[in-house]
Amino acid sequence: MSALIGWKGRVRGEVLRHPQLTDAALGVMILLLVLGAMVADGDDHESHNLRGMGYAAAAAAAALIAVRRLWPVPILAAATLATAAATAVPDLLPQFAVAALVCAYTVTSIENRRRAWLSVAVAAVVVYLAAVLVGGSAWRQPETVTALAWAGMAAALGDAARMRRGYLAAVLERARRAEHTREEEARRRVVEERLRIARELHDVVAHHIAVINIQAGVAAHVLTAQPGKAQESLTAVRHAARTVLEEMSTVLGVLRAPDDPAEHLGEPPPGLSRLDALLSTVAAGGLRVAHVQQGSARQLPAAVDHAAFRIVQEALTNAHKHGAGDTVELRLVYTNEDVQIYVDNAEALHPSTPPAGSGHGLLGVRERAAAVGGTVTAGHDGTGNFRLQARLPAPPTRNEP
Repeated sequence: MSALIGWKGRVRGEVLRHPQLTDAALGVMILLLVLGAMVADGDDHESHNLRGMGYAAAAAAAALIAVRRLWPVPILAAATLATAAATAVPDLLPQFAVAALVCAYTVTSIENRRRAWLSVAVAAVVVYLAAVLVGGSAWRQPETVTALAWAGMAAALGDAARMRRGYLAAVLERARRAEHTREEEARRRVVEERLRIARELHDVVAHHIAVINIQAGVAAHVLTAQPGKAQESLTAVRHAARTVLEEMSTVLGVLRAPDDPAEHLGEPPPGLSRLDALLSTVAAGGLRVAHVQQGSARQLPAAVDHAAFRIVQEALTNAHKHGAGDTVELRLVYTNEDVQIYVDNAEALHPSTPPAGSGHGLLGVRERAAAVGGTVTAGHDGTGNFRLQARLPAPPTRNEP
């Protein structure tokens, strides 16, 4: 069966590559069948011994069929005129009639529908009038009227073939567009994933590098006078460096191949359960955080929990880098519908300075909140403080009261 399918595919490929040769072979085959039928059905001696004109007519009809795709309408006109002229010579009529029908099929399968049907109608009328006026047939003679029916059938078959090709072309075009759309969607998701990873790296690296920088400066400052204090600062540097490496491993774990061993993948993304460790790291860097919680803490959806942790981390990092003073107020408010985050710190800039928010850090915070359906606002409150406020939707699950 597979060999038969392969053979049919090769034959179809050859036909598509050499349409003129195929048409020529078709013309010769059809006309040989017509001539054979004439010989088999002939009753008199003249029918069994075709004259040279019959062979010439067969060759001319085969030539018309062979070149019908090159000039469809002109070839149909030539076949029509030849058929009309052959109505006066019955021995030549079958050859040209078959050629005219094949050309009518070709015109309706290739040309514009309106032009094709008009051309076939004119050709049928010309042959009909020639059969009546030149061939001596009666107006209502069955053979004469049947010629019109044959022309209509050939045109209908050609029109059906044209419509089928159009349908297949439309299907292939839709498939091509669907494939293109899938590729575009895949590229878009790749870009979004890269942006997400970039935000993760920014959040992870920026915070801990800021701690490392401050602690390294403290260690260098007190190294001679207070070795114990310098040792504490260097311990904080080592801890921050280890933490940033662990979290970078977690973030970059999504880039690993699916068949990588599971034990090499990082821990789950951090959430508010690691808030105490974050506050300890910040405190080690010299920034005291006044943490207040309102409402009962509960388990949040993984995406919201992770986004809340990163927002708090970025807000504290920005307060440490750009704020004034050594104290930051952090307030977490749990409600029935959301979790709210408030981070207030004294601003280093004059209150008349335009509100911040164009930096990559705050941009990443807003994108994180938007990814889970939340909102973030940040700016001066008019009293010398800078406030970041985030609201992340987190309705209770069915298992919660």
